Amino acid sequence: MTPSVSSHSPQETAQLKAQLAEQERFRAAAALFALMGDPSRLRIFWLLCHCEECVTDLSILVDMTSPAVSHHLRQLKAGGLIVSRREGKEVYYKAAGTLQSRLLHGAIEQVLELSCPV
Repeated sequence: MTPSVSSHSPQETAQLKAQLAEQERFRAAAALFALMGDPSRLRIFWLLCHCEECVTDLSILVDMTSPAVSHHLRQLKAGGLIVSRREGKEVYYKAAGTLQSRLLHGAIEQVLELSCPV
């Protein structure tokens, strides 16, 4: 006998099962959450939600080496959470203007009870 999902209609249950079957969406979400599982990346991302910075300035602000910051920036950029632009020899980074990025920024501020700087 198949167990029933008593709080849902058969149509709702079928819809839930269909959405759960779309495993690639869940893999993408898990990858995003894994990306933010590192406190240094979380700090860098939060900072870039508020300003545009180069690696040198980011390194000073987060008290990390430039190679370490560059490593985290590559991962954040590959995850689509930040964007970059080149100005001469310098590359500047900021949070992407995507819904994902904005939602993640809001979630970080809610969880950490932070607020945007004035």
